[in-house]
Parts: sequence; structure tokens; C-alpha cells
Amino acid sequence: MDDGAEYRLAKVERIIEECPFGVHDLSSVALDANTGLPRFNMPLELGLFLGCKRFGAGRHAEKSCLILDSEPYQYRQFISDISGQDIHFHGGEPSQAITAVRNWLRAASRKTLPGGADVIERYRRFLHRLPDTRAELHLQPQALTFLDLSHVIRTWVRGVE
Repeated sequence: MDDGAEYRLAKVERIIEECPFGVHDLSSVALDANTGLPRFNMPLELGLFLGCKRFGAGRHAEKSCLILDSEPYQYRQFISDISGQDIHFHGGEPSQAITAVRNWLRAASRKTLPGGADVIERYRRFLHRLPDTRAELHLQPQALTFLDLSHVIRTWVRGVE
């Protein structure tokens, strides 16, 4: 929900509280072109998720997360305390990231899922169809919000099934 009265961190905390799974891609830590400073949102969100799992009771103790980075041990430059965690590397390749997420979700959810190659092919078809779906829904690419994109995805999935 987009509620201007809710602080952004409170939104992140609420999402972490509600969700049993978390995917954290540390390769998103990069220097901002304008300030020259890194953005540490993803490591902060990972820390909140791990803290929720560690100190939470009941369903929170059962939380599971996937930690991704583009290169092996790159994370040690800015978050060395997670050395020893199982971190998966995708080399900056979306197909490797998709396969890593799919494989982790398969294990974490214990649900039957299509294979990585099939998910990648579906993603390619989605990207190919995205401009047409956006146009059909009268959504402009430069003004596409997260909720709009979620709606586009749901619409596309319904059309594929």
C-alpha cells in the first residue's frame, strides 16, 4: 500500500514481518553518480530480515532468505560480518540470478516449480510482450509504479495460463 503517512522504514519492516521469504541482492550496492556515496538499502533490509529471524518467535524463526551478489566475496568490502553465510553469485547475469532464485524457492517452499530455463524463457516472453501489455492497460513506461508493474505481471500471467 502506498500510504504517505507511513514511514518508508516502517513499510520495509511491515513487509519483512509479513513475508516468510526474502531475496537480497547485494550487488545493488553501488556508488550514486551524484553523491559518490553508496546506497546501503539492501544490506540494511537484509540485516532487518536476519534480525527478525534471529530474535522473532514462531513463524519469524522459520523465515528463509537468499543472499545474492554479482561477484564472489565482493560483499566483504562493505558487509564482512556475513562471511560464512551461503551467498549465491550471479555474475551480473539476469539468467543466473533467475535460476538461483528459482532453485532457492524450490528448496525453501518445497513447491514444484518449473525449471530455471523455463522461467528464463517465460521472463523473455514477458519482456517481449511488456510494451503491448502496458499499452493495452494505458500505462506509460516512464510513469510505471510498482503497483502498475505488479498489475501488468498479473495480467500477463493470466493471459499465459
